[in-house]
Amino acid sequence: MIKRLLIANRGEIAVRIARACRELGVESVAVYSDADEHAPHVVAADRAIGIGPAAARDSYLSISNIVRAAGTMKADAVHPGYGFLSENPAFAEACEQAGLIFVGPPSSVIARMGSKIEARRLMQSAGVPVVPGEAPDDQSDDGLRRAVDRVGLPALIKASAGGGGKGMRRIVAASEIAEAVQGARREAALAFGDGTLYVERLIARPHHVEVQILADHHGHIVHLFERECSVQRRYQKVIEESPSPILTSGLRRRMTDAAVQAATAVGYRNAGTIEFLLDRSSAPAGDGTPFHFLEMNTRLQVEHPVTEEVTGLDLVRAQLIVASGEPLQWDTHPPTQRGHAIEARVYAEDPAREFLPQAGRVLLYREPRAPGIRIDSGIAEGSDVSVHYDPLLAKVIASAESRELARLRLIAALRDFPILGVRTNIPFLLRILEHPRFLFGDIDTAFLDNEGSSLADADPVQPPAFVLAVMAAADNSGEPSAVDSRRGWDPWQQSRDWRS
Repeated sequence: MIKRLLIANRGEIAVRIARACRELGVESVAVYSDADEHAPHVVAADRAIGIGPAAARDSYLSISNIVRAAGTMKADAVHPGYGFLSENPAFAEACEQAGLIFVGPPSSVIARMGSKIEARRLMQSAGVPVVPGEAPDDQSDDGLRRAVDRVGLPALIKASAGGGGKGMRRIVAASEIAEAVQGARREAALAFGDGTLYVERLIARPHHVEVQILADHHGHIVHLFERECSVQRRYQKVIEESPSPILTSGLRRRMTDAAVQAATAVGYRNAGTIEFLLDRSSAPAGDGTPFHFLEMNTRLQVEHPVTEEVTGLDLVRAQLIVASGEPLQWDTHPPTQRGHAIEARVYAEDPAREFLPQAGRVLLYREPRAPGIRIDSGIAEGSDVSVHYDPLLAKVIASAESRELARLRLIAALRDFPILGVRTNIPFLLRILEHPRFLFGDIDTAFLDNEGSSLADADPVQPPAFVLAVMAAADNSGEPSAVDSRRGWDPWQQSRDWRS
């Protein structure tokens, strides 16, 4: 079994991994930048070591600094979490060469799946359905134009090394091709150091459904069912749930079988996710509804808690057990789904200002406590939200015996989750959860493209009375407050003129 694990990440996922280590008796080591020396994830671990300045490129994205830290702390394993270096094959290889156990798939698998073009070809050869498209050898503007002509419009130009919507452009008219190709290439080269592009047919209003898989070193590969991830903005997920409200039992069986087939084809190890686009453009979802492989995420996903809530399994614990070389124990008793879980991501951002990330000190932070509510967070009252990192503050997960009860629990929890000092997207999340289309599970990936602006611009919800009392007390204290300096009348950010 792993003895000492270095957690090569920060925030809520680092706290989450430290908790799993404690349950297994594995000693945990946190890493921190100069900006994170007193962060909650540092306190959550058994040991901690600094790895550089606040800028991520000099700390959390520095392979040499992290591998050196693992050696200094005499760790025998590294968990990359998600984001940062989690899907960087060079990092996994550096860990392997240093004699460290990398809690994830082999570096060769990460490299193969990191190339979207290579992943498409591999899935096609394995018989897994892929989105119709073409990866031309001729990467010139003219070569990509001809590929778009062959695939047909509407189409997507996508970066081979892409992710998170970077290096992606939608093409509806032929006149848009040249600008889309050049823009996607520039963005991909800047973000990933690789301007290679390919073309896919644009599927109108698909559902984004992903399947969680787990594979050990003894030939066992299992799926842990699906997650519905169609509530997304600019290809970034906002709300996720399990099970998907639109899958029939037959369609679920087909998709999970395809996911296991995909993992088998690539020789996968540890936890991963196979992402599919479900094409409902021709008919409502049924057993025979077509779906297409989108990509493989070779890491733990942000939304893994909804799978944990409906299966009763600890995915991080399973990752550590598999990385230690032990076999999965689920062959005789396969995991089952129970009830429903929904997750909402709480960000420090201003939806009314194009979701502008926010920075500052968290003056008030009170997590809701209620049956069926789980909070995964990496901040605390007094924490500083830095400009250097992703502004995710917390994940709120509600679980219940039915989807509707889980939805109502999540709404109640978000309404009882005061965060002051930085503006958050909580009012935006509430409007999504209360929207009639979400109520009936009729959300496709175009939902926020079409209605996101109106949901973001709506008047903010009024906070509970006790929050107003805190704000009034802060205003009467005579101390300067970061809240008072905010413009706008949002009561979450303004203490003036609001009295209990």
